[in-house]
Amino acid sequence: MASTRDRALDAALALVGEQGIRALTHARVDERAGLPKGSTSNWFRTRDALVAGVAAWLAESERNDFSAGATTPSIDTPEELVDALSLVIAVQSGPLASRTRARYALFLEGAGDEAMLAPLVAQRRVFVEWTTSLLRHVGARSPEESARTLMAAGDGLLLHRLTVDPDAEIRPVVERAVRACLD
Repeated sequence: MASTRDRALDAALALVGEQGIRALTHARVDERAGLPKGSTSNWFRTRDALVAGVAAWLAESERNDFSAGATTPSIDTPEELVDALSLVIAVQSGPLASRTRARYALFLEGAGDEAMLAPLVAQRRVFVEWTTSLLRHVGARSPEESARTLMAAGDGLLLHRLTVDPDAEIRPVVERAVRACLD
């Protein structure tokens, strides 16, 4: 069974992902998690501490998911890279859409607050390194630059699917972006 703290953080993350950062209050988290009033404030005394806790929890959740995927088959060709990245975007804008919205909300909330953003930035760096490694493996001439380009395209597509067109095609966009990174 999840600890009280974990239940509060799961509820807080869901609130931010579903209702936005303004929905994040200690009372709403307690209610959402089915905890007695005041429980969340025992772990996170201030709203800033709660926001920072949610950011760290999100990064930890994504790190755990990423580590669990470490056993995926190797990606040896541009086609396999397109498949893998298309799947990541489909999952992030489908089953994990709430968590993705929460990540964007937290990045915006923490603009200018390096300490609060540190866990999210560190997790992003892991994904950048993974993407760079894959691009290098499939033959990109400038894998670091290509990773920035590919991730910007992916972020744009994610944002588009989360806000404007949830059914926007993924694979054609990812395929064009990967091909551009390999030329």
